[in-house]
Amino acid sequence: MSQAPVSSDITSDDKLWAGLGYLFWPIAAIMLLIDEKKARRFIKYHAVQSLALTVVLIVLAIILGCILGALTFFLAGAGGVIGSFVFLIAIWPAIEAFMGRYVELPFVTNFIKKQGWV
Repeated sequence: MSQAPVSSDITSDDKLWAGLGYLFWPIAAIMLLIDEKKARRFIKYHAVQSLALTVVLIVLAIILGCILGALTFFLAGAGGVIGSFVFLIAIWPAIEAFMGRYVELPFVTNFIKKQGWV
């Protein structure tokens, strides 16, 4: 009984770039500016998804901060702290990318696919 070899063109360099793109959005933007990197399907997929996720998380953090800030003056500071924790959500897709997996994020992945970005 033999297993079929895994036919994957995902390199360790691809995994590193894709994972870092989730943790630091400027890296994701740089990946899309370098022709060599954006030609790689795995890197492009994660770079576009990372940027879209970053926009969603920023909007979510602003809304969360405003809602909590509107409740009381004390919670305005707490809103900023809680809003910062929203960005911890990006750690999960970063780990998946480091492992060489394509991540399906609710709403974000469908949106970028419908736009034809990936």
